[in-house]
Amino acid sequence: MRGVTLIADWDPKPGFKLGPKDIYKKQTYLGSQVYRNPRIEIREYEIPRPGPEEVLIEVKACGICGSDVHMAQPDDDGYIYYPGLTGFPSILGHELSGIVVEAGEKAFDKKTNKRFKGGEWVCAEEMLWCGSCQPCADGWPNHCERLNEIGFNVNGAFAKYIVLPARCLWGIEDLKNVYKNELDCFLAGSLVEPTSVAYNAVIERGGGIRPGDNVVICGGGPVGLAACAIIKKAGAARVILSEPSKNRAEIGRKLGADFIIDPLKENFTERVLELTNGMGAALYLEATGLPTEVYPGIEQAIWEGRTLNSTVVVVARADAKMPVTGEVLQVRRARIVGAQGHSGHGTFPRVIQCMASGMDMLPMITKKITLDEVPENIVALRTDRSECKITCVMD
Repeated sequence: MRGVTLIADWDPKPGFKLGPKDIYKKQTYLGSQVYRNPRIEIREYEIPRPGPEEVLIEVKACGICGSDVHMAQPDDDGYIYYPGLTGFPSILGHELSGIVVEAGEKAFDKKTNKRFKGGEWVCAEEMLWCGSCQPCADGWPNHCERLNEIGFNVNGAFAKYIVLPARCLWGIEDLKNVYKNELDCFLAGSLVEPTSVAYNAVIERGGGIRPGDNVVICGGGPVGLAACAIIKKAGAARVILSEPSKNRAEIGRKLGADFIIDPLKENFTERVLELTNGMGAALYLEATGLPTEVYPGIEQAIWEGRTLNSTVVVVARADAKMPVTGEVLQVRRARIVGAQGHSGHGTFPRVIQCMASGMDMLPMITKKITLDEVPENIVALRTDRSECKITCVMD
């Protein structure tokens, strides 16, 4: 089978020291400090075989994530943009859905509590948590000390087949009640992962909202757009999306945004306060990856607004430091929390049920491509924001 593979040179920056979880010339938790000169190739692979607790999945759809773009994008010195866990070479792709083809003897379906037999329609968590380290034991699988990530340091889903642990799979059969077209069902299934990242950010880590609260989403990428849908379904009175791209802003409206701010043409803080009658918001999501540019406006809205106890959730990955004024957090009883991942806490099944009960995420997919077209589209997304979610549909 063919797999879209990312290759990069292990060339740590001067002064970089291996951390306790890094493996020399194999993987690091600080990719942007280590890997250089990324390039993408389509390589040939043997079809993998599942172990006792694993399943073989025929991939039907897999979306391109911003992390795929940033892993393959060099900065001025040739180092990759992505700052997290990486290990190359690796087949890219982690936003997947497909059909179980073969299952190990101990591979069980969580929904039925029976062994996978083959033919089940599934999506998958991207984070392969171990279940036995301290964070996993404490209930924080997104922060597993032995974490592997599909498409980051283990082979991903831009290929015909992928083998995954049964524990990270979730059935999408309920989506058939909404999407009568088989392809639409698999496309929706491929959106469960990025939507779960947004759910984890605004509900699990951000603490959710009370119906009638105001929410501001900064950034109309897939996670920010998914957050619009989730937070509107949770009962927000006003969902305000800050996004300069007209195309993405329009998708945001379809998914639940009530108002759009173009931060390149309007004063962000003034518009937030105007749209909320001076109140500001209970929750702000930083989903741009540009904290030095975005956070000052959020902080000013918290300071000038009348809403106390606001939460700022940082979900976008970035090396840059946020310019935080402690006095604002103290006086306005506000807080900043970080959000990573999507695993645990029933996030995946809840997102699937939201989608099965009418939360349609398909407007996010603006382009469908073949496996051969994945490399060029990953490169194009470095600068082209006219598309939102580009999804590979397997033959």
